[in-house]
Amino acid sequence: MERTTDMGTPVTDQSQAFVFADAVEKEELGGGVSRQILGYGPDLMIVRVWFAEGSVGPVHAHPHSQASYVESGRFEVFVDGEKRELGAGDSFYIAPHLDHGAVCLEAGVLIDTFSPVRKDFLGKEG
Repeated sequence: MERTTDMGTPVTDQSQAFVFADAVEKEELGGGVSRQILGYGPDLMIVRVWFAEGSVGPVHAHPHSQASYVESGRFEVFVDGEKRELGAGDSFYIAPHLDHGAVCLEAGVLIDTFSPVRKDFLGKEG
C-alpha cells in the first residue's frame, strides 16, 4: 500500500504528519504479538505493540537506539544481562547493539520508539 500526502504525492521516507490510530492496520506478528506503526521519518519511529499474556519478544539486538514506555500490562524486560519487572508508566532504554527482550506477564501494550527508523518494519532493507 503506497502512502500519499493529501495532495496525492507519494510519501516514501516518512509517515503523514498526522496519523490516526484507527486508520492504521495492526500487523499480526504471531505468538500473541501485534504492532501498529504510528509515525516515522528517517531519524525516528514510534510503534505501538500489543502483547497477550505469556507472549515473548525474543532476545535480539539491532543497530537502533530504542526507548520503550509501558502503556499497560506487566512485563519482564531483559536488557544487556539484567532483568526487571515493569508496569504501566515505567520505561526502559536500549542502546544500539545490546541484547534485549521481554516476556509479557499481564496482557499489555508497549510504545516503542526507535532511532533511526526501522526500515525492516516498513518492508525495506536496513
